[in-house]
Amino acid sequence: MDSTADKRWNLNVLYTHFKEDHFLRDMQYLSDDISVLEKQVDALENAESLERFLMQYEKTLRLLYNLYTFSELNFAADTGNEEATRAISRLDELSMPLASIESLLIAFLNRSDALDDWISESEYLHQHAYTLTYFKKRGSHILPQSQEKILSTMEITGSKAWSALQSKLTSGLMATVHLPDGEKELPISSVRNLATDPSPEVRKAAYEAELAAYEKVAESVAMSMNSIKGEVTAVSKLRKYASPLERTLFDSRMTQKTLDTMFDAIKRSLPHFHKYLRQKSKVLGHENGLPFYDLFAPMGGPSKEYTYEEAASFVETYFSDFSPALANTARTAVEHNWIDVSPRPGKVSGAFCAPLHDKGEFRILHNFTGSLADVITLAHELGHGYHDICLKDESILNANVPLPLAETASTFCETLVTQAALKLATHAEALTLLETSLQDATQVICDIYSRYLFETAVFEKQPLSVSAMNALMLESQKEAYGAGLDPDQLHPYMWLIKPHYYDANYNFYNFPYAFGLLFAKGLYARYLESPETFVPKYDALLKATGKSDILTVCELMDIDAESSDFWDNSLKILQKDIEQFIQWTEEAL
Repeated sequence: MDSTADKRWNLNVLYTHFKEDHFLRDMQYLSDDISVLEKQVDALENAESLERFLMQYEKTLRLLYNLYTFSELNFAADTGNEEATRAISRLDELSMPLASIESLLIAFLNRSDALDDWISESEYLHQHAYTLTYFKKRGSHILPQSQEKILSTMEITGSKAWSALQSKLTSGLMATVHLPDGEKELPISSVRNLATDPSPEVRKAAYEAELAAYEKVAESVAMSMNSIKGEVTAVSKLRKYASPLERTLFDSRMTQKTLDTMFDAIKRSLPHFHKYLRQKSKVLGHENGLPFYDLFAPMGGPSKEYTYEEAASFVETYFSDFSPALANTARTAVEHNWIDVSPRPGKVSGAFCAPLHDKGEFRILHNFTGSLADVITLAHELGHGYHDICLKDESILNANVPLPLAETASTFCETLVTQAALKLATHAEALTLLETSLQDATQVICDIYSRYLFETAVFEKQPLSVSAMNALMLESQKEAYGAGLDPDQLHPYMWLIKPHYYDANYNFYNFPYAFGLLFAKGLYARYLESPETFVPKYDALLKATGKSDILTVCELMDIDAESSDFWDNSLKILQKDIEQFIQWTEEAL
């Protein structure tokens, strides 16, 4: 791998370090701005006072997000960074009053009968019509002010502290891997990346090392899970939600009918994915289904190893076929070091994209090792970044995208890169691309479904021991993956490493991925039907995602999210890929 893969992101557009005057001054400004907000929220009485408050609220949020993003990105890149840890703790403390301020705003809007009139008479309020109306609806879930203050205070040493513990324990975890060329001590992120290694011996050794490493921190992480989910359950009841899922659907601006319709379609399609897994198992020489450690086994011949520069060029080339703006976003991110590229001890595992809304930029954390899967991940995260760019001219209050829609642009970009590359690839390369795409789709359909089943059960049965969590995870995997996986070679600790379970404000962060995949596949089919007119509509859709509910956004493309037809048709695209994979691999046997 080339040295460029050791590139780290440049955060100077925010701050240069934690002790610089700019950062320290902004911390003080934040404290002052919040004090102003506290006075203004108490003075709310009419349209004029609401305008003044919202303008100050925007200003405060922009400053808060800049400070938080700088601190959290430094922590993600190095969880041992004590300055980042202290800054996050200080920001948690400073921002505590915001929960109370927001609840007072919501209570004011909820009791106001004139909101619609104010919105129609004020251009500024009209720009925030959806956000204000959404806040008003939240009124029935707001607690008395004294209780809101207690909750926001307790959260810092409660769920947020437990979440930080899980992150620190897992990101700093080392594993001993017994590789063919000798024993190695590797960061857990590097061990997980060996799941795509061409050698079956390496993949199995990494899987065994991973499970053994998790045993060392399982009790502490299980305590984190129980504490976070216990807090979420209690707070959901206090806020008069029927369940944490109802709360998540409300926050996601998604109807229960949409979720049920989507999952019903997914359950009908599971046999097709089991068929793909059995075929891959057959090709790799397994008789009892695919072992978990071979889920990401590369196929189609020796897997090409990409340098970071090759990966970036690969993605930009295929982005350019869709839109110059999309390609320019990718090129800018690479050239200006918006991406932290390689794995290293202390760096969190996986990948994510963080918006820098106030700066009109974004930053991507990757753990790039050169596999094709890493290239696709780069396209995925750059899709998130493009979504952020489409929202950059929106008010920060209109840029809060619900989770299901947040995965749309990223998955669409994955599809663009994969489908464009398939047209130009040799047969061996095409098989690799197709199989990599199916790996990802199977994760989003089968694995996400297993995570949804697991989290539902955790909420129903908590608190749980490590062994009980392991048993639930195995049960969920068996239901989702069916006969596709070897029942004796599953992954009981998948609950431990996934950070999505450990954020009290983002429960059920699983079905949004399924929504994003299937919505993106459906959008891609629309793109193929009329590429000349699609791009402007697509950009408009992305721009609307922060100020609309899901049904309204879907309607922009004449899609009914509560109809099974759309979801079935999206899944048929994946089913065709599965049949193509089976045909190609049968021909090679």
